[in-house]
Amino acid sequence: MLIQSVITAANGMASLTTPPSPAPGSDGLRPGLTAEQVTPGFLGFAMTAFMVIGVVLLMVSMTRRIRRVRYRAQVTISREASEQRPPDEGQEGPAGADVSQPGTPRPPT
Repeated sequence: MLIQSVITAANGMASLTTPPSPAPGSDGLRPGLTAEQVTPGFLGFAMTAFMVIGVVLLMVSMTRRIRRVRYRAQVTISREASEQRPPDEGQEGPAGADVSQPGTPRPPT
């Protein structure tokens, strides 16, 4: 098992050391082609534009979602803080019947 793995790795390394075809010294084009004929063309431009537009739309969507989550967290924190706050002097608490405004006299008991 180990020997087979070593042989496979050696074959992979050997394939990486073979010289490329065509050789780097030549212009690298097939016979009959010029450098002007080998361009990405409209399809390459369209795919690049599609990718850029897609990434921009994903970024906008991600920003909206992050803001929404952050806002919901702030609302939850402020709601929890208001529930934990002791009641004001004019109020007896959430279950109490007296909800008079601060500064107004309380009826005698």
